[in-house]
Amino acid sequence: MSNPNTGATEIFRMPAADSTVPDLMGAARPSHPTLTIVKGPQIGQTFELDAPMITLGRDPKNSVFLNDMTVSRHHARMDLSNSAAGLATIEDLGSLNGTWVDGAIATRASLKDGSTIQIGTFRMVFHTNARPRRIDTEA
Repeated sequence: MSNPNTGATEIFRMPAADSTVPDLMGAARPSHPTLTIVKGPQIGQTFELDAPMITLGRDPKNSVFLNDMTVSRHHARMDLSNSAAGLATIEDLGSLNGTWVDGAIATRASLKDGSTIQIGTFRMVFHTNARPRRIDTEA
């Protein structure tokens, strides 16, 4: 865009805190792993995963209730019993549409911080929320 007074080109910069990108977690730092819906009917909802075994599905009795017909009643199960050691897994429970982890269909898969999980129309991001650890370089 040119400035009519000087003929110079002006540069528009997007503010660092872009209001079009939601801050889904805000300043909160949960002590347990979380699962945040980033696409789908319940977008923006975050589940704090505070049990060693987490069930996901369309049945309201699941730990993570995903209310959509593209999700099986008992769709998948997450094993977080060793999540402190970085050993979280997800297992599909014979669902009709499958469970996708980081873009690939999976019967069972390991989860890492930032893994994406697709179940039906829901795309979710898994975060371990582990506290940073100091790595000892001396052996």
